[in-house]
Amino acid sequence: MNLQGKTIVLGVTGGIAVYKAVELLRLLTKAGATVHVIMTRAATEFVTPLTFQTLSGNPVHTELFNLIQEQEIGHISLADRADALVIAPATANCIGKLANGIADDLLTTTAMATKAPLLVAPAMNVNMYEHPAYQENEQKLRRLGCRLVDPEPGFLACGWQGKGRLAPPEQIFAELCRLLTPQDLAGQTVLVTAGPTREELDPIRFISNHSSGRMGYALAQAARQRGARVILISGPVALPAPVGVELVAVESACQMRQAVMERVTDSTVVIKAAAVADYRPVLRNDQKIKKQGERLTIELERNPDILAELGRLEKRPLLVGFAAETTELQAHAATKLAAKNLDMIVANDVTQEGAGFNVSTNVCQLLFRDGRVEPLALMDKQELAHLILDRVLTLLQHRG
Repeated sequence: MNLQGKTIVLGVTGGIAVYKAVELLRLLTKAGATVHVIMTRAATEFVTPLTFQTLSGNPVHTELFNLIQEQEIGHISLADRADALVIAPATANCIGKLANGIADDLLTTTAMATKAPLLVAPAMNVNMYEHPAYQENEQKLRRLGCRLVDPEPGFLACGWQGKGRLAPPEQIFAELCRLLTPQDLAGQTVLVTAGPTREELDPIRFISNHSSGRMGYALAQAARQRGARVILISGPVALPAPVGVELVAVESACQMRQAVMERVTDSTVVIKAAAVADYRPVLRNDQKIKKQGERLTIELERNPDILAELGRLEKRPLLVGFAAETTELQAHAATKLAAKNLDMIVANDVTQEGAGFNVSTNVCQLLFRDGRVEPLALMDKQELAHLILDRVLTLLQHRG
């Protein structure tokens, strides 16, 4: 997500997981956010303020009674600037203070003074985490409207094993993006297919294509940010699964069809961004095909047309297809839109610079079943994903 123009206040409390807050800061600044860091005194025992100052490009705040630019009261200024306040790691002590309205340092005072959304990522010993007093404080925070990112189970720095490890920085970042994004797809279940399929010739070789899966993964991530339940059915790709989505890994077109048809009844929107192979070998050899003669002939047969099958359903979800073409883009896309009973199709000419497979951008046209065509400029696939979902939301509203 692009956080350009957003101001994030990052609170860091004392614990061995402080080093992970450095990585979270890197993710925030990479996304374009302006970050102001507040460290408790205990936090400075683990990582120096200079580290956070260097990476954020802003002074690190540690003292309650220091003024900012000799004019502004520190905790009020930071509270007013924030688009969101993130505390990671958050100790049991900090969470206890927040839950009970105690404001005795810069961080807790800023948290009390801000009207920005609050995201808290706890980290502590498993026995502390499971203590009834802590659990009561956590539930109270949730009731007060605070969003928490649950810690993970595992081996803890104190030597214990159990729940208490700080959630990965990528997960905290994803939850922050969700917190800052309107939840306009809440209540929807969005099924996205992504990546290529592989049709095996023998145990070593297969037929496939150049799809990287980036567009489908961007759509899944964007739908999750906007509040949808997301099912991502993916062919083989080299991408990490977006945080919070249900990932179903498949190889072949037939496996993808089965996975889609098993889950389509739960879905209100299906976006078929995968590059599914049209054909598969009639015969899959159990042993490696040996080199013989100058030519090798392989007989192929049609794979199931998943999108067409979805379009024939009596109670079908809203359907969005993709058309990757090399000639007559609009004509071929319009034919596919009508033939497969789609609500919208995203068409791109893969011969254009910056479009198609294995790049982070795309140049598309959106075609709708009412005949409208919307040409789009070159844009990042994350930006395009949100634009596609904007149009999906409009179509859902028109469906009633």
